[in-house]
Amino acid sequence: MRSLSLLAFGGVLVTAYRRFFQPWQERWGATDEELVASLPGDELIADPAGQVTRTIEIAAPPEAVWPWVIQLGADRGGFYSYDWLENLFRLGIHSADRIVPEWQERAVGDLVHADAAGGNGWYVMDVRVPHSLVLEMANVKEGRPFRRDEPPFMEFTWTFVLEPHEDSRTRLLVRERVAFGSRLAQVAGSPVGLISFVMTQKMMRGIKNRAEAPT
Repeated sequence: MRSLSLLAFGGVLVTAYRRFFQPWQERWGATDEELVASLPGDELIADPAGQVTRTIEIAAPPEAVWPWVIQLGADRGGFYSYDWLENLFRLGIHSADRIVPEWQERAVGDLVHADAAGGNGWYVMDVRVPHSLVLEMANVKEGRPFRRDEPPFMEFTWTFVLEPHEDSRTRLLVRERVAFGSRLAQVAGSPVGLISFVMTQKMMRGIKNRAEAPT
């Protein structure tokens, strides 16, 4: 009976997550228009299994927000998220609290490091100053983005868009698009959505706090 009760309780939690929490976190801060807007990088993944769009409003113009976005990466300014949590996995990430001039250039083909060693990360697929940065999960060994027909059977894009808003403010949109090459990969990747939300909302708040800080 105890096992059945635990299974039932677990089922209730999963159902509640999928019905209430998941839809909320997958559109955290975004308007209906932003959810369906076509963004740079959308064309890189056809028929995605999922698309997530999160938004935060920043009391600073895009030109003041962009320097923080462009220096994202373990090899540069970190991710402005939970460094202590990332470094539990020995990623060697340290989030910057200042704009570093040497970190203000990115070109198509650059590898944005996910860890200090540079063994994983995302390739820059498109960069439009100070509007958008498009990244795609990197197969570093092959020197190109991953394809869904090869391990880990997943394609993933990460897009940052800065939209000017009224009163010299900025709407920062962060979009994730993912496609899977197998059902097993999709099931294995399911918990990543919650982790992504926890880390991404902290990152977006980190960018906001830095961009709004007095200079």
